[in-house]
Amino acid sequence: MIPVSLARAGLVLALSICAGCSEKDATQAGGKPRAASAVPVTTAPVVRKTMPVKLQAIGNVEASTTVAVKSRMDGQINAVHLSDGHDVAQGQLLFELDARALEAQVRQMQAAVQRDRALVANQEAKEKRYAELLQQGFISPDAYNQIRTDLDAARATAAADEAALESARVQLSYTRIVSPISGRAGKVMIQLGNVVKANDTTPLVTINAVTPIYVSFAVPEQHLPTIRAFLAKGPLSVRAVPAGDTHAESEGNLTFIDNAVDQQTGTIRLRATFANRDNRLWPGQFANVTLTLDRQDNALVIPADALQNGPKGPFVYVVTADSSAEMRSVKVDRTDGPDAVIADGLRDGETVVTSGQIRLTPGAKVQPKAG
Repeated sequence: MIPVSLARAGLVLALSICAGCSEKDATQAGGKPRAASAVPVTTAPVVRKTMPVKLQAIGNVEASTTVAVKSRMDGQINAVHLSDGHDVAQGQLLFELDARALEAQVRQMQAAVQRDRALVANQEAKEKRYAELLQQGFISPDAYNQIRTDLDAARATAAADEAALESARVQLSYTRIVSPISGRAGKVMIQLGNVVKANDTTPLVTINAVTPIYVSFAVPEQHLPTIRAFLAKGPLSVRAVPAGDTHAESEGNLTFIDNAVDQQTGTIRLRATFANRDNRLWPGQFANVTLTLDRQDNALVIPADALQNGPKGPFVYVVTADSSAEMRSVKVDRTDGPDAVIADGLRDGETVVTSGQIRLTPGAKVQPKAG
């Protein structure tokens, strides 16, 4: 059995050894406490630059003009001069209908007009002779008036037949169906050999004008006064890119503001016009639309990735002169893609943390690297 005094002495010695080990671990060379390791973070400077003031929306691409081509008379299609999906020019011949009956009618009316002109010429010569006879007193005024009446009737008949000839020519022109606009043809719905009726329900083909082209979109009604104010100063630029398209945005101008706000959605419908020379915008597509209202000079800008949300609102971590992280509440004016415009809370030239914030606490040391 170990004496009590000897056991106590052993316990005191063990505690002394442990205390010495702890003190050694807690010190570095020179006796200073070991510093906590710095947190690696990515940083970016707070800068001032010109930023656009813009609105973003989802729009729908629309043809500037759409025409459903239909026949204006009954007849059989004798020729089709276009293919599905091809470009057509204004005045280009698209379809031909059987014109034989109308061509015969035109020839008949031409003959009638020639006959009428001959009769009028004869009546004019007769009227001239009778006028001379009337002056010489060889005929009565009543006889001359009858000749004059016959001349007027011949002229009226000639005029009526000429009008009928013109009408027949117009009807004949309907057998040649031409494109009323320049654009892109859709599918030809009625093919060679079919019989069509005047203004039938099914069009022969539908043509969309795609140069220029429209993009319609809606924005909340509270933006209407601002849009109208800036539009009064000059044209407003609009950019559009089809959903999923990785190419550069197409550029156009705002050309239309609807005359009423949609009461169900609380939005106002706008429309922009694009030249669309490269045919990148296609009727029916959805497109991401950006309406630029103005440009803000000397705006305070940071990367949007620097923003964090806390119980009191947005904040950022600012890297101080001693490489410590300072949590700073900020007031965000707006975000624009990868950038955020700051209204208050930061100064030009400061550095903010853009990644690695999850490991930071206020006052923590950081090891910054430029983003």
